[in-house]
Amino acid sequence: MTPHWNLFEDAAAVAAAAAEIIGEMARHAIRKRGLFTLVLAGGNTPLAAYRLLRRQEQEWAQWEFFFGDERCLPPFHPERNSFAIREALLDHLPLEPHQLHEIPAELGPEAGAERYEPLVRNCRPFDLVLLGLGEDGHTASLFPGHEHPPQRLVVPVRDAPKPPPERVSLNYRALASCRGLLFLVTGESKRRALADWRRGREIPASRIPVPFPPEVLVDEAAWGE
Repeated sequence: MTPHWNLFEDAAAVAAAAAEIIGEMARHAIRKRGLFTLVLAGGNTPLAAYRLLRRQEQEWAQWEFFFGDERCLPPFHPERNSFAIREALLDHLPLEPHQLHEIPAELGPEAGAERYEPLVRNCRPFDLVLLGLGEDGHTASLFPGHEHPPQRLVVPVRDAPKPPPERVSLNYRALASCRGLLFLVTGESKRRALADWRRGREIPASRIPVPFPPEVLVDEAAWGE
């Protein structure tokens, strides 16, 4: 599905737009279903969006948070996605433990994926999945050249081309099981991967089989024109 490309001046503008979109989708979901389920992404631009999001007036008791991927590191390791996202967003919100669903990647790739699988299966479809784009076209921890059993919703990742090599990731079908898919793409280093995507070349980010066009918020540095 061809994305909707949304061009912004810089990463700060992308983060601000993302925060507004997340907030509005949350209000809509809560009005309609009484709950908003959000799959979180790591990375500098999502973290900037989270810092803006936490300032909003929201019905935080009606939110539930999930993670698109996690690194197989100890629970409070500073390089875990959950650690950075807690600092940027979650630790600032009045949440109950049942609202936060971290990937137990400290158990290792296989055990962590197996533990998270039934939760993802039972909580789909998500209201919004937030993703980034790597320099090589990867998203979450789905990398070029890596294939995973399509029936698995959560997959173990070994030999990732960027450290740490062991991870746990939602698989393509799980990421596609959503009502909204939002990519944040910023920085000149993403220009080649984004160009491949725009030309229709297959990269992991383009393989998510959503039945609607994903929204891609991109800054001028990544757009490259």
